[in-house]
Amino acid sequence: MPEDLASNDVQQDSQSSNPAEPVVAFNDVSISFDEKTVLQNISFNVQRGETRIILGPAGGGKSVLMKLANGLMRPDSGTIHVFGEDVTAMSETDLFKLRARIGMVFQESALFDSLSVEDNVAYRLHEERVPEEEAHRRVVEVLQFVELEQAISKFPSELSGGMRRRVSIARAIISKPDLILYDSPTAGLDPITSTTIDELVIKQRDVSHTTSLLITHRLQDAFLLAMSRFNAETGKIEPLPNRGIDDSTKFLVLNEGKIVFDGTTLELVHTTDPWLKEYLS
Repeated sequence: MPEDLASNDVQQDSQSSNPAEPVVAFNDVSISFDEKTVLQNISFNVQRGETRIILGPAGGGKSVLMKLANGLMRPDSGTIHVFGEDVTAMSETDLFKLRARIGMVFQESALFDSLSVEDNVAYRLHEERVPEEEAHRRVVEVLQFVELEQAISKFPSELSGGMRRRVSIARAIISKPDLILYDSPTAGLDPITSTTIDELVIKQRDVSHTTSLLITHRLQDAFLLAMSRFNAETGKIEPLPNRGIDDSTKFLVLNEGKIVFDGTTLELVHTTDPWLKEYLS
């Protein structure tokens, strides 16, 4: 296990004043655009070390929820706390500092076309004026983590869609964030490439135990995340023994801007709610 990546737990301990406090907490949050309600009375918590998978039909408000968590949008009502800080009342300067603790994996990768893979991944380190030699070492380390070190000198135009997503994950984790936001990281990818990205998310979860929110439109992705683990001895992703379920992975399901489910994998699988049963089928 890379030493810097494994040290994430220590970093979280030092930066979280109250380990029992939720990393993300939405309290009665609502937002509308052009008089159309997108999210209505949303309340949920994400605990430290938890992976929260956000499901629901297209147009249900999932991406808006993610942008609210990152302070990129402000709700019309309600409060959102991240690391105990009320992001709905923070200045842009304070939000910028807060985002230094958050890694973001965008749906379309959002790489800078004019920068090499190395410079894309090191972008935040350059902003923080990390010495060049140290930045290069850390870039190599995270590219090895996502199994893409051979592409360090390439440009985004030379990469496949799956490779660009892996570079985006490397960029998100290089600063050892306390929270990672994955906005549909497998969208538009073929099933085999999607599985590769899912396995990287599992690896990051199990190696660094970073709190994360992940949007997906693919139920097979969601259940792969919930029922698999990274085996550090073999370096492989494998099913949990006895059809087990990862305790740190939970679900939030949105429909028409409202929460219709908030709970564990087992609770979701055994739901008796008619709409949820149809959605899962």
